[in-house]
Amino acid sequence: MQSHRGRVGRGARIATATGGLALLLLTTACGGGEDGKAAARSSPTNVAATLAGVVAPAKVEVIADLTGCKVKIRTEADELREGVCHTGKGDYLITTFPQEKLKLTWLDAASVYGGKYLVGTRWVVSAKPALLEQLRPQLGGKIQELRGVGPTPGPTAP
Repeated sequence: MQSHRGRVGRGARIATATGGLALLLLTTACGGGEDGKAAARSSPTNVAATLAGVVAPAKVEVIADLTGCKVKIRTEADELREGVCHTGKGDYLITTFPQEKLKLTWLDAASVYGGKYLVGTRWVVSAKPALLEQLRPQLGGKIQELRGVGPTPGPTAP
């Protein structure tokens, strides 16, 4: 029989590590005596997510800010929020979910259409594959390819 302490230990370690990372980011971003430019350079939104070891939070506006986009919300629902970004790099759609299981359901439904998506914890970015590659260092996540349904296109006749 496992003791109560053994069961709680892993969760406590994760909570401590998460709290420590948040504290580190806050102290770095809010250090006293810095001018505005230095503070902006050290702010968490200007740190590449993969270098910082964090992933973007599941909020459309925050993800859009990390990518340098002023987002236009197009869907507000209990199951998801969607925002559209139009940038010089290209257009993309940010979808966030209040629960991970809703994201998985959305990906399952999207698999009918196939394509590549940038997928993180409770969020998905839809864009052309080249743009997903450019956004990944800023947001973290993984590029996931979904297989469509139906016949695969064959060679065309000459």
